[in-house]
Amino acid sequence: VQLQASGGGLVQAGDSLRLSCAASGGTFGSYAMGWFRQAPGKEREFVAAIDWKGGSANFADSVKGRFTISRDNAKNTVYLQMNSLKPEDTAVYYCAADTYGVAPTNWEHDYDYWGQGTQVTVSS
Repeated sequence: VQLQASGGGLVQAGDSLRLSCAASGGTFGSYAMGWFRQAPGKEREFVAAIDWKGGSANFADSVKGRFTISRDNAKNTVYLQMNSLKPEDTAVYYCAADTYGVAPTNWEHDYDYWGQGTQVTVSS
């Protein structure tokens, strides 16, 4: 499975961005997907995850109510819609695939494939 994340950029606080992660190889509609982020000097942290069908999702407390996750299995793509962005959302965002699981998981070690990351910078 190869994952290609895109959609990052430089925005102002309060703005919105939508990240995309296109998957190739494997059977995209059969496994869970997640988004993680890593800010400078910090460890990578969970952001959001979605189940194989797009029917359930988990979110980090820090993004609940502001971010949504969705997937289009016909397009082999998962999305992260980020609204009301804050400077503390600045990080490299990574998409990841849990090809052994169907339910959304917050645990980084459940994910066996990772994209290359896309930078999101939020200015105050």
